[in-house]
Amino acid sequence: MRYIITSLLASAALALPALALPALAEVPKVVTDIPPVHALVAQVMGDLGTPTLLLDRGASPHSFQLRPSQAASLADADLVVWIGPELTPWLDRALDSLGDSPRLGLLAAPGTLTRTFGDDHDDHAAEGEGHDHAAEGEAHDHAADAKKHDHAKEHDHAEEHDHAEGDAHAHDGTDTHAWLDPANAQSWLSLIAAELARLDPANADAYSANATAAATAITTLDATVTALLTPARDRPFVVFHDAYGYLADHYGLTIAGAVALGDASSPGAARLSDLRARIEADQSLCLFPEAQHDTALVTQMADGTGARIGDTLDPVGSTLEPGPGLYAALLTNLATSIAGCTAP
Repeated sequence: MRYIITSLLASAALALPALALPALAEVPKVVTDIPPVHALVAQVMGDLGTPTLLLDRGASPHSFQLRPSQAASLADADLVVWIGPELTPWLDRALDSLGDSPRLGLLAAPGTLTRTFGDDHDDHAAEGEGHDHAAEGEAHDHAADAKKHDHAKEHDHAEEHDHAEGDAHAHDGTDTHAWLDPANAQSWLSLIAAELARLDPANADAYSANATAAATAITTLDATVTALLTPARDRPFVVFHDAYGYLADHYGLTIAGAVALGDASSPGAARLSDLRARIEADQSLCLFPEAQHDTALVTQMADGTGARIGDTLDPVGSTLEPGPGLYAALLTNLATSIAGCTAP
């Protein structure tokens, strides 16, 4: 598969003229990895252009395969905005074959609030403490910056994880789902605007104004989601996999556990038995299935415990209509589902 992706990208690159390093004469061609990132970039670009989204609707970011047309889009991109290799190692390998293509990795960007899988709520990684967001000009994540993490040790879904008790692809290391903290989304807007302004100085003021307006909208969104989720605090619930730590930390939610440790996990009998005992002991109110995952395990876990089965959660927005409004819809849907199921 790696050979196929590399060949596709190499073929696409051969058909393209060499790009000069100075500022572009037109609005940059931007490629993004997942729907929430695409939504943020779309808001910053506004009417000037439309970014390309690689992840197809309904697809998983962990097991995606590029089509030839998408490989060509990558080869033709002036900028790739993505979470980073920890979430999408397939994209990391594809970008490697393109050399020093301009890219902005958001998880490793200065000012991003990060946490480690398994962290207790409110225990953020030191890198993100205090919401120390980067100034607008500090986020040029080129090829060298994208390699900050040691892929052999940290979170390469394709090659390493604890396979004990059937939990293949269990999460460890830095939690990659950082878009579920709206403070990160606001920080990233300014980073995206700064990078676009560097490539397209003629439209720098427009990018900055769009980012400011989008950040203001997220402040309003955050207040709405806080109001929805405040009654759900101290009401424990169980999710399908460990993807909601940032959301729980930011809004003070109590996640009693996860059915699977990772996106592609098949939890073992011992883990399921232990989790069922915890559900009964903690009096968890709800168990939530998740998009792209079989609901049978959730139904099995809930049976006889008194816990309700909530609406299907979609942490990456894979079932939503892509576009600038997706980020708000993503957080609102999660909050509405959690609040509705945990209500007395």
